Amino acid sequence: MTPSTPSPERSAANPSAVLRAVRDIAIEDRPVPQPAPGEVQVRIGAVGICGSDVHYYEHGRIGDFVLDSPMVIGHESAGVVTAVGEGVDPGRIGQLVALEPGVPCKSCTQCLAGRYNLCPDMQFFATPPVDGSIAEYITHDAAFAHPAPTGLSAEAAAMAEPVSVGVWASRKAEVTVGDRVLITGAGPVGLFAAQVARAYGASSVTLTDLSDYRLEIARQLGFQAQRGDDPLSEGSFDVLFECSGAAAAFKAGMRALDRNGRAVVIGMGADELPLEVFALQGRELTISGVFRYRNCYPAALELIASGKVAVEPVLTHRFGLAETEQALTLARREPNSLKAVVAP
Repeated sequence: MTPSTPSPERSAANPSAVLRAVRDIAIEDRPVPQPAPGEVQVRIGAVGICGSDVHYYEHGRIGDFVLDSPMVIGHESAGVVTAVGEGVDPGRIGQLVALEPGVPCKSCTQCLAGRYNLCPDMQFFATPPVDGSIAEYITHDAAFAHPAPTGLSAEAAAMAEPVSVGVWASRKAEVTVGDRVLITGAGPVGLFAAQVARAYGASSVTLTDLSDYRLEIARQLGFQAQRGDDPLSEGSFDVLFECSGAAAAFKAGMRALDRNGRAVVIGMGADELPLEVFALQGRELTISGVFRYRNCYPAALELIASGKVAVEPVLTHRFGLAETEQALTLARREPNSLKAVVAP
């Protein structure tokens, strides 16, 4: 079945940022994809650059996911529906949507148990061999193209992806009214997770980092902030979000947890983390990992639209599609930066 509205021809140009090899990005004209049944075609308005995008650019792999063929980069994205496939309401055309980048198989043990983020056959933007979303047009499962609240920009809607990480972390840690939250790592994910924790009722949120610039942004957002190499008082927090990926930060954060404390490991960096067994047992600490998120996009979009999560202070640099490589290398060139956004 043809889409429900005229859309770009299959042979038309579709500029896309393609990672061909380590530190090798090319802008290629690819065919404009047509929506299959159950899909929408989206003209991309904004794509945030994530640390995982940078890692693929610099190393060509993350864990078992290895870049062995050219791949369109980018996964934090939003845009406007331009066509729909069979079975999708044509009234969605013209709708601004935030694209949840992972589409599960919907039939495996994990999916059927409701844990679709753990689906072993997940198709996730910009995770080899799946193409990402720094392109003029993409197609996506309509169920994972979430309508953005009225008045939200494409840039703000694209931030539903990293904000969803914060939502999932708060849910995993069961953050509630009165909790004292420590966040090690004041990068974009840490700053978003801090705002989500506050929205969930945390009475205090403290961020640590080695960057004075990032700590100042944290203070401007109303949080307590201190250098990551300064000591933390033992037993002074109920919840730890480890966002830095640094083993030393995890160790310090665990020591700072009070009895019955809950730790959530978000940052990826160290292959192994130190664990003091006596503290784990003696204080009955709980440690959880997070792998992406599930059923978090609607909450993330609402938090952004309501202003409870401010995204603008975190969006420090903007680039065009042709400048994708500059966006990926921003942190190397500019230490006083947080989130780069590419606008195809």
